[in-house]
Amino acid sequence: MSPMKVILSSIRISLLLMLLCGLLYNLIVTGIAQAVMPSKASGSLIYNDKGDILGSELIGQKFTDPKYFRSRVSSIDYKADGSGTPNYAPSNPDMLKRVQESVDDWKTNNPDVPVSQLPIDLISNSGSGLDPHISPAAAIAQIPRISNLTGVSPGQLESLVSTNTQSRELGFLGEPGVNVLRLNLDLQKAISSR
Repeated sequence: MSPMKVILSSIRISLLLMLLCGLLYNLIVTGIAQAVMPSKASGSLIYNDKGDILGSELIGQKFTDPKYFRSRVSSIDYKADGSGTPNYAPSNPDMLKRVQESVDDWKTNNPDVPVSQLPIDLISNSGSGLDPHISPAAAIAQIPRISNLTGVSPGQLESLVSTNTQSRELGFLGEPGVNVLRLNLDLQKAISSR
């Protein structure tokens, strides 16, 4: 076989594989996903009553208004275009400064809950920096502040937390978690119905 035939044959095979693996396979998998589980295939988006996108169940958001439940700390400021977090040691000065700022913020905004009862996930970030969940304990620790600011009773807030608590996957994988965006949407409804 001549060198030119080998080169042309290699190019044809490369183009065929690019078409099959790079385009056709992706179209088939996307089509199946859209047919079987359209919400998840589209990013698990959450919409309001008008059809506007509020966020995704899978990506955390920053809630700064003290009348809402706060998410975990994010060292990437919840920017979903790139996840990750610095792998700082506990003794790293930048890490110590960030944790101290989080603790000081907690003391300022939650004077009714001592720092000794502060759940660790409210001052530590997840590996991705985009975790949309907090522990049920972290949600419950924020109830006194939110109740004082919104007038929603602690019992009603505990009920919202309980309703929005997701159990372990398959009953034994991971820990229970509360999706903060969904919880805050329910809180917003409770505030507006007052």
